[in-house]
Amino acid sequence: MTGYKTIRLRRGKEESLLRFHPWVFSGAIDHADTDIEEGDTVRVVDSEGRLLGVGHYQIGSIAVRMLDNADTEIDEAFFARRLSEAWRLRTALGIKSSHTDAFRLVHGEGDFLPGLVVDIYGPTAVVQAHSPAMHFARNIIASALVNLPGAGIENVYYKSETTLPYKASLDPQNDYIVGSFAGDIATENGLKFHVDWLKGQKTGFFVDQRDNRALLERYSHGRRVLNMFCYTGGFSVYAMRGGAEKVTSVDSSAKAIALTRANVELNFPGDTRHDAAAEDAFRFLADMETGAYDLVVLDPPAFAKHRSAIRNALRGYQRLNARAIEKMAPGSFLFTFSCSQAITKEQFRLAVFSAAAQTGRKVRILHQLTQPADHPVNIYHPEGEYLKGLILYIE
Repeated sequence: MTGYKTIRLRRGKEESLLRFHPWVFSGAIDHADTDIEEGDTVRVVDSEGRLLGVGHYQIGSIAVRMLDNADTEIDEAFFARRLSEAWRLRTALGIKSSHTDAFRLVHGEGDFLPGLVVDIYGPTAVVQAHSPAMHFARNIIASALVNLPGAGIENVYYKSETTLPYKASLDPQNDYIVGSFAGDIATENGLKFHVDWLKGQKTGFFVDQRDNRALLERYSHGRRVLNMFCYTGGFSVYAMRGGAEKVTSVDSSAKAIALTRANVELNFPGDTRHDAAAEDAFRFLADMETGAYDLVVLDPPAFAKHRSAIRNALRGYQRLNARAIEKMAPGSFLFTFSCSQAITKEQFRLAVFSAAAQTGRKVRILHQLTQPADHPVNIYHPEGEYLKGLILYIE
């Protein structure tokens, strides 16, 4: 038996863990051993003292993130084993190839490592900790990553300054744990992208839209494409390869627009079909000429990061989509997304339905989209299905 301190649950609160859900909420705890500190590994037992598993403790609504339902030692061998399993899945998926070297290797609960995200860009792994315990294990994780057979990981960059709970007072520093900067260009489906993992959002590039970008390429030929909230311009670059007549990229960040321009130039030097504007999305749509575009991408940042923001977020999605739909040319395609984990796909679909009804236009759903296979959803943790998308045909 491991020597970890113990957290005992209230009677009846073990049901979710018996269904293998990976979270213990603070309200479910009846008693905890003294001197448990944030980031400790703990044993979780039911009200009768029966073992339910081990996990990482932290202060907050989610008090324990479960790692195993047995009395497992959470050590170097544990992390090496879990990371090897994650790499084995990506190998089976065939994601890494001569055409693609940007993908997600660890997707938190979806890879049974709650609190940890690892994205790969060529020889560099970008690691994000979302829990204090994963922060404390960062060096063990980095060592296991560079030792993954066949993965080709040479550099590990730690980027958790904005993802760890601020109350933990951990003072994380974004920096290389292993290796150093070895270029910032990654390849996705044969297209090249500058990835700013040093100062960019998240881990630097949104690999979760890879399959949806490829789908947009198929719809782009001869289209006038508007890519809202473009960030690094991923959808724009795919649209240009798909044969779009013109592409306009819009983001409120001038830095994002500069990165988009650089990525377009990297793949299509001197191509005059692309233009970009650093402008507020709602203002751009309000001022846009009706019928100017017949393929529009709406991929905003998360409108609701917590459940308390759901109502306002749904109003935001409705307003955004209504403004786009009413301005789109007849026979247009709309690619619209929500990356808010707190918003269900039913809620998002209802918000878009309400937007369409508000405009009075005939709208049909062509595709219902989600995250790619390298962002797997733990079947016992449906909250992991965070990316929702619809492709609509606007008559």
